[in-house]
Amino acid sequence: MTAQIAGVPAAAVATPASTAEVADVVRGAADGELALVVRGGGTRQDWALPPQRLDLIVETSRLCGLVEHAAGDLVVVVRAGTPLRQVQEALRPAGQQLALDEPLPGATVGGTVAVNASGPRRMLYGTVRDLLIGVTVVRADGVVAKAGGKVVKNVAGYDLGKLVAGSYGTLGVITECAFRLHPLPAARRFVSVRVDGPEEAGRALSAVLGAQVVPSALEIDTDPLTVTALVEGVPAGVAQRAADLEKLLGEGTTSAETPPPGWGAYPWGPGDVGIKLTSALSRVPYLLTAAGVTAQLHDVALHVRGSAGTGVLYAGLPGDTDPGSVVGVVSDLRAATRAGAGHCVVLTAPPAIRSRVDVWGHVDGLDLMRRVKEQFDPLGILAPGRFVGGI
Repeated sequence: MTAQIAGVPAAAVATPASTAEVADVVRGAADGELALVVRGGGTRQDWALPPQRLDLIVETSRLCGLVEHAAGDLVVVVRAGTPLRQVQEALRPAGQQLALDEPLPGATVGGTVAVNASGPRRMLYGTVRDLLIGVTVVRADGVVAKAGGKVVKNVAGYDLGKLVAGSYGTLGVITECAFRLHPLPAARRFVSVRVDGPEEAGRALSAVLGAQVVPSALEIDTDPLTVTALVEGVPAGVAQRAADLEKLLGEGTTSAETPPPGWGAYPWGPGDVGIKLTSALSRVPYLLTAAGVTAQLHDVALHVRGSAGTGVLYAGLPGDTDPGSVVGVVSDLRAATRAGAGHCVVLTAPPAIRSRVDVWGHVDGLDLMRRVKEQFDPLGILAPGRFVGGI
């Protein structure tokens, strides 16, 4: 892994192994007014904007492992550099899970929290912000701050956890996270049906949402256009709910214990354009229609996949798509998401495209976000320019 972030080289790399060592590193950077960016598994370093300046990369690879697993309280405390997969493996013998999906293999706990990444099962279990009950953060001045606690009922300090989740490392360096856990389901079934168009997809989605089947996830994929519901629980209950779904969705419905191709993965690969789309649930069919029209209008291969059960979809374009066409696609998708009370954000794109596209678009509350940044990082040394509005 080279010493660069999104193409911007760094002069040095630090690999602290504890919160105290992270504090020493950050304090030294603050004293020298050195700009730093945190790197975990490196799976999302090309997301958002490149840092405006970069002197130091703080790697979390040695900040790894479980601090505490209180199985009886369904709580785990984990160091930020721990890969999500390693956390799940450690919890499995107790029949428990951290109910976060892993769209990008190799993602770490800290990176997942920093970008507030969630997958299909957010529909039942919630997002990072819902599962995070405590956090340890090193501030821009090197001071260690802790919020929340190790019990689900403890609400003190929750706001700090919610604040740093999704802040892309611009407010502090996350070193430890406490999460609430869930039991591992004994059985699961994926029930899928091919549909002919957005209207039929909308009817299938409405039918599932209106039924008493309590899906853990409800996904849509446009290649081919498919609706898939995941049900989890005890074997007998899962079998009954899967059968109910098959009857509900009608002819052509399939059921399997294994996920369909692409389940939980982003609809793009390395070097492609990745876009996040949000919408009110009732407007998901409209958004699918708008995406299809946009793809035809600009003659591009636009692949959409995501959580129709929460209104969070992702769209991918090949990395060699004409930059001007991408600008047009993003503009049209922004109009469609605004009509559905949502947003459109370009998560990742090749440099030639990223330089032409407004990555974040309009974001409400930007002035407030800037004031928060100034309070947390007055010198502007934490991931400068990575976040919305150049924060």
